[in-house]
Amino acid sequence: MADMLGSLSRRAVLGGLMAAPFILRPAEAASRARGLAMKNLHTNETIAATYWRNGKYDKGAWKEINHFLRDWRTDDVVPIDLRTVDILHGICDRLGASRKVEILCGYRSPKTNAMLRRNSSGVAKKSLHLQGRAIDFRIPGQNLHKVHRAALALEAGGVGLYSRSNFIHIDTGPVRNWGR
Repeated sequence: MADMLGSLSRRAVLGGLMAAPFILRPAEAASRARGLAMKNLHTNETIAATYWRNGKYDKGAWKEINHFLRDWRTDDVVPIDLRTVDILHGICDRLGASRKVEILCGYRSPKTNAMLRRNSSGVAKKSLHLQGRAIDFRIPGQNLHKVHRAALALEAGGVGLYSRSNFIHIDTGPVRNWGR
């Protein structure tokens, strides 16, 4: 387990450093602490985690975030791609959002994804949620379209607007966008 965390941590650090210029000005990227306050709307759990400090990711905070963003239906936990968390942090930073981010979905197990696909045409067969590389969220008190524009401005991955369901999807896949 320690080897896996070490290996994944290096990958997350490298990926996060690649994403950092999109989110923070270069001089701030290495020194500024990054954290998020989140509430899972399905489990009613909350978390406030500073996951980046002193120029590196905090493994303890990452572990907490992995558990928090687990598949709430199956309780399965996977390592979350911290670049996704960095994108979410960047959106909040751009908006000056100080309230808890409401999470609808982080990691999604294959079993959950298959069930959701059976019940909805809008669920991708190879969703990045399956790899811990996507988050569906909203920010209370923030206009959904304004949050969407802030996410697009980062040009750091995929961004989906789900107006009818009142949430934004972000992921660490190729830069692309869609909306409903």
